[in-house]
Amino acid sequence: MAVPYNWPPLAVYLWLFGAAAAAAAQTAPPPQLLSMRPDHTSVRRVYLEGGLLKVAEGTRFKLRLYGSGLRRSGLLGDRGRGLAFAELGGGRGGQSDQWLCRQDNSDIGVVSLTVGERTATVELEARFLRKGDTVKYYTLCARVGGPDARDWVHFRRPDFHLVVVEKEKTTSVKFKVLVTLLFVCLSTLFSILNLSLMALDPVELRVIKNSGTEEEKKYSEHIESVRKHGNYLLCTLMLGDVLMNCSLTVWLCEIINTTWLTILVCTGCIFFFGEIIPYAVCSRHGLALASNTIWVTKFFMILSFPASYPISKLLDLILHQQISNFYTREKLIEMLRVTDPYNDLVKEELNIIEGALELRNKTVEDVMTPLSDCFMLSSDAVLDFATMSEIMQSGYTRIPVYENERSNIVDILFVKDLAFVDPDDGMPLAIMTKFYNHPLHCVFNDAKLDEVLEDFKKGKSHLAIVQKVNNEGEGDPFYEVLGIITLEDIIEELIKSEILDETDMYTDNRTKKIAYREQKPHDFSLFKDSEADLRTKISPQLLLATHRFLATGKGGS
Repeated sequence: MAVPYNWPPLAVYLWLFGAAAAAAAQTAPPPQLLSMRPDHTSVRRVYLEGGLLKVAEGTRFKLRLYGSGLRRSGLLGDRGRGLAFAELGGGRGGQSDQWLCRQDNSDIGVVSLTVGERTATVELEARFLRKGDTVKYYTLCARVGGPDARDWVHFRRPDFHLVVVEKEKTTSVKFKVLVTLLFVCLSTLFSILNLSLMALDPVELRVIKNSGTEEEKKYSEHIESVRKHGNYLLCTLMLGDVLMNCSLTVWLCEIINTTWLTILVCTGCIFFFGEIIPYAVCSRHGLALASNTIWVTKFFMILSFPASYPISKLLDLILHQQISNFYTREKLIEMLRVTDPYNDLVKEELNIIEGALELRNKTVEDVMTPLSDCFMLSSDAVLDFATMSEIMQSGYTRIPVYENERSNIVDILFVKDLAFVDPDDGMPLAIMTKFYNHPLHCVFNDAKLDEVLEDFKKGKSHLAIVQKVNNEGEGDPFYEVLGIITLEDIIEELIKSEILDETDMYTDNRTKKIAYREQKPHDFSLFKDSEADLRTKISPQLLLATHRFLATGKGGS
């Protein structure tokens, strides 16, 4: 186009500027929208699920639109109504995109719109859905043809879709607290049932049933029917305990919505109510709690049967029956010692129990009387007054008799055998021992005390000669006598106390501690006639013969 020659210079310049702008406008790319995303202030209210943006009804939120040439797109045209959301599938058949986008019946209202060159921020409000609707789908409509554009563009891509869903019903605080308390109480209950029932193994339960108080016997009878199914009961209680703890954690996480605070609250609840309180209560009243809540246990066993029973049968197959707590002799003795302040055993009873349990571990050599400390008599001795006085003062009822040397014991003298012996007769000891001929009972030094006690109980003898095989030196092995052991020695070891009578001299065969008696010693010399009173004794037969002789007159003159 030629410039009129009669135009002033300023008009020429303006005309040239307008022509250049028109040419630039004709060569610039058309405005366009590329994507739609939630604004950073609305990320909690608008969320992405399944590739679609979703928002709850009755929510005000902001979206950010990205594109190019948005200022020239006409979004602000018609007083800012260059955007709209049309319902997907809301039109009737044959209706054009223009008709859908111009309808003013959308449940998403535009509150405000701010447009930049490359971005636009729109504030929207999702109105409440109609009764009976739970979800609706919408797509973006916009006018992006320029300031003079009158046509709407219907964006059907999923990037520009918006879904309005039904608002979740808010749970009341009272309901949340009640559910939380329910989970905590059930967790505490399962912990109590687990501790009170599984702490008693079948053997211990049987012991309580046979030797406990009447109340404990009644409790144990109630528990025994359930406790015998060990693995099934274990699976039921552990499954319930873990289920309640996990449910409590997830529930508090939904309520609090803060990870670290949820961890603190759950830890505190499980620590105090799920662990500390059950342990403290069950340590004192476990048997009573297990009996009184046995119906609850049976209910949960039936309820968890589909999951617990197969697992328990698998455990039975792999691990077999439940192993009870068995105590060895050493453990049982130590348990009695450490529980001394808590049981009702007196010291003497505790000593007898310990002595009986230790009897099998001790040998004859541990409790025997060494040969050097034994009171013995030589086979050459004469049963005169001095010998019998010595026997009476010794206080022993069985006395070993040796020949030549003390290690060669040949006979046993019982003091009761001397009942018809007159000290004035001077009878040799060998005649007395051969007449009664008491058998010798010998045991080896390494024999156990319980075995020797069984021999003594059979009535063979209450005194045994302790010997061992001596194979030292170059000669043949021989039996060496070490000492003697009596039934009294074993009983003293059994009751862990010394049995002292009026004539004992030693309180302990090993320590040799002498026990002095505060009593007047017996002086048997009082039974012996003095030398001045000694006179010839005539037997009754001799007196009768003398009387008859004198009566006939043959003896007189």
